[in-house]
Amino acid sequence: MKSSKTVNLTTGNVWNILLLYSLPLFGSAMVQQFYSLIDLLVVGNFAAEGALAVDAIGNATVIVNILLAFALGTNGGCSVIVAKHFGKGDCKRVRETVNTALISFAVLCAAIMVLGFGFGNLSLKALSVHGSYFDDCLAYLYIYVGSMPFVFLYNLGCGICSALGDSKTPFIFLVISSILNIGLDLLFVCVFHLDVAGAAWATFISQAVSSVLTVIVIIRKLKAIRSEEKPKIFDKDLLKDLTIASVPVILQQSFVSVGNFFINKRINLIGEDATTGFTTAFKLISMANMGVISMTNGLSNFASQNKAAKEYDRVKKGVIAVLCYALVTCLLFLTVFVSCPQTLTRLFVQNEKLTQEAMDYSVQFIIIVSCFLPVVCVKIVADGAIRGTGNNLGFTVSTFADLILRVALVYILTSVGWGFGGVCWAWAIGWCIGTGLSVIFLVLVLRKLSKLAKIENK
Repeated sequence: MKSSKTVNLTTGNVWNILLLYSLPLFGSAMVQQFYSLIDLLVVGNFAAEGALAVDAIGNATVIVNILLAFALGTNGGCSVIVAKHFGKGDCKRVRETVNTALISFAVLCAAIMVLGFGFGNLSLKALSVHGSYFDDCLAYLYIYVGSMPFVFLYNLGCGICSALGDSKTPFIFLVISSILNIGLDLLFVCVFHLDVAGAAWATFISQAVSSVLTVIVIIRKLKAIRSEEKPKIFDKDLLKDLTIASVPVILQQSFVSVGNFFINKRINLIGEDATTGFTTAFKLISMANMGVISMTNGLSNFASQNKAAKEYDRVKKGVIAVLCYALVTCLLFLTVFVSCPQTLTRLFVQNEKLTQEAMDYSVQFIIIVSCFLPVVCVKIVADGAIRGTGNNLGFTVSTFADLILRVALVYILTSVGWGFGGVCWAWAIGWCIGTGLSVIFLVLVLRKLSKLAKIENK
């Protein structure tokens, strides 16, 4: 199973190989976050009603993220299963896994699109979206739902590439589509004055380009991975494996998104200024978290390959390496966020379109929540290792505990006089408790691997 664009993660210096492997994944995550940030930046500064346009995209994104959770699940689930068979050197099962994933996730994508178009209007009303930007919000949502096939293909392709040790190719294609997205944003919003819809169409076209390029690479990779026996087009056992690996990621992402739905609903009821402030601040915090998550996706593939190859000691070394890299990353984000929260907020909305109250909300969220980025960093790394070794129960429990606490605390703290500050502290408290649970499960997983290593050495 040799290809110039596949890498076996079971050999070589752990620190070096994870750094080289994780950097493109980190870059891809930053570019993906840049997509949505550019949408906010352009409409916030050049749309007729900058703050309202930001609110429209922010609320539409809450619904989009619920749908996107399934695409992210295909990425995480498929990558773990492909990495497992790649680690074993089983060419036939690698190709069968990809075939089965493409067919099953295509059906899932079609179902998601039906739900998106069928319940988009009702979901925004349930979110208590203000009438002043409801139509723009709905337009953005529908256009994004139409792009879901490209979103699924790109995420599936990225999962397959990273499982085969190639994290650079998706990053290159994503950079290309990101540059295209910026150009189209400026064209549609500034020249054609399409405002929120223009930003949505720019994202649609850019995602289509990145997904097509990624699929072309996947086809070439599969041709290079040859097996003596002809692989099946569809395998029920592999579908079961893919489902087991994908469901925890889907549940995590969807429950987080559903939780954010209720949180956004509560914030919308506080007022439009609160919505504007939260939307801009949350995008920045999400960028930091997604950077760490991307690195731990690499850790999941690393752990899956090494566990399959019975290189148990390398899994522990990988956790330590990625934790160090992730903490450095979080501290850099924390330094930037705390140093200039006002400047970062003004990037999204021009001064004349931004009220002082909206600015205060944004700064408050950025300062309080960013101080806990190192805490949630530990949780994200622990979850990545737990998922990569196939221990999905701990991953699911810690994630749900964090989410349920956050949603409950938002409603409780804002109701007892904490106001918008209650939203900020709900994040911090939820992260702390979720991190404690994740660390407990990680310790149990590492002890189990240590026992297996001792057995293998006898």
